[in-house]
Amino acid sequence: MKSIVALLALFGAARAVTVTVSATASHPIPTTLWGQMFESGDGGLYGERTSAALNAWTAINGATLSVIAESTHVSSALPNALHVVFPSGRTGPVGFANSGYFGIKVTTSTTYSASFFYRFPTSSSFRGTATLSLQTTSGTILGSSSVSISGAQTSWQQLTVQITPTVAPPSGSTANRFVLSLDGAAAAGQTVNFAMLSLFPPTFKGRANGMRADVAEAEITWKVKLWLNDGNGTPRKPLRKVASVTGATSTQSTFPVLLDTNISLDLLVHPSSGLGLLEYLNWCEDSGMQPIMAIWAGSYAPELRHLLLSVIGSGFALGGTSVAEAALTPYIQQAADQINFAIGVNGTSAAATLRASLGHPEPFKLTFVEVGNEDFFASTSYIYRWRDFVNALKSQFPQIHFIATSNTFNPVLSPVPTEYDVHVYQTPTWFAQNSFFYDGFQRNGTKYFEGEYAAISTNANDIFGTPADGRLTFPTMQSSSGEAAFMTGLERNSDIVFAASYAPLLN
Repeated sequence: MKSIVALLALFGAARAVTVTVSATASHPIPTTLWGQMFESGDGGLYGERTSAALNAWTAINGATLSVIAESTHVSSALPNALHVVFPSGRTGPVGFANSGYFGIKVTTSTTYSASFFYRFPTSSSFRGTATLSLQTTSGTILGSSSVSISGAQTSWQQLTVQITPTVAPPSGSTANRFVLSLDGAAAAGQTVNFAMLSLFPPTFKGRANGMRADVAEAEITWKVKLWLNDGNGTPRKPLRKVASVTGATSTQSTFPVLLDTNISLDLLVHPSSGLGLLEYLNWCEDSGMQPIMAIWAGSYAPELRHLLLSVIGSGFALGGTSVAEAALTPYIQQAADQINFAIGVNGTSAAATLRASLGHPEPFKLTFVEVGNEDFFASTSYIYRWRDFVNALKSQFPQIHFIATSNTFNPVLSPVPTEYDVHVYQTPTWFAQNSFFYDGFQRNGTKYFEGEYAAISTNANDIFGTPADGRLTFPTMQSSSGEAAFMTGLERNSDIVFAASYAPLLN
């Protein structure tokens, strides 16, 4: 009987508990909490349909293709060219094709803008037409346009045509290619150099060298308010655009591009370098998103050291080489140039003047700048790199919040970071179990940006392994549920978690 009375008393006590739920949130929920992280636009968001990969280029009807170091550059940023020899004894179209990224989507009644630079290394009497076409891989012409070229053209000239396909590919297939050809009989024995071949469908808001309209418009429907572009250690030209934007004149990046003499960013490696800082800033402005921009902070992956030291996002540390403290000054200046390109007042710096000359005289909106990327891989050198970069840049840009990318409070950094970027790739179970991850963080004025997060594997012992070992190729209901649980913690703690971006957005 006593036990029953005690149990009833316990029930009574439980009934006496009152839970009061306030209709007012304890703190505002920032719109930047639900953002996207993005690494490479080539083949996806970026409108360019031609692929820069070497294996995307094939000869048509006996043409000989080679990549050469041009004696006459299209620009200092484009030192190489596609050298095409047209053989004798051929009839019909002779030239080359580009297979695009996983093929090329072609739709009728859509007008595509195609362009290329060309020059004859040696003047000739050739007069003819170049035909640019969209074809199926079996050779069916879906649409074409022609433009006159002259053997007397020994300096670089850019030509542009519009192609409106009148034939649809079978069943909407993307097994299509972009072809440039000359009449084989007329061009027999000729040698022509080509560069900056380009094919664009209509772009978002009609921006030159802009984003693919269908992908960009889909992104808009998600109402994303924050956009992080992490360069992921890939080649980029952050300030000055390639010739398709600025014309055939100066395209030298303000940042150093360290290239092996036989490597072309435009023909031999996958990234095209066509999508730069200007396009990303325009994209954020057009889409109503807030950008978080990263600066390269003096550490880079070993496999990239022969390519370059500058990227839009940052140089991954990844256990690679860090620039000695005594040698940081030019890289700090480059970071200042990058920030001035974004927010400098026209006429007050060369970078701001450059931005204005490219069509955006007013400064962009920019609040946050990351110093490096995942510098927990090079935390020892990050102590002096953070100090030197932030002290120099904060004096020039006091309105900017600089975000640290090492582990939180380890190592101890000076000046003390006001914001940290936190990255986590884990299993769905980890995310579900860590929905209270930020609950125990001190409220000491420091804020956090969950810059990259995703459930990418079901195998906690081999997170970055193969699909056969648990790696997820695409999100699943299990991974999404784990992430959703984690996101409730981001929202609950958004008094200190000021932003987050799911990674990566596009494959």
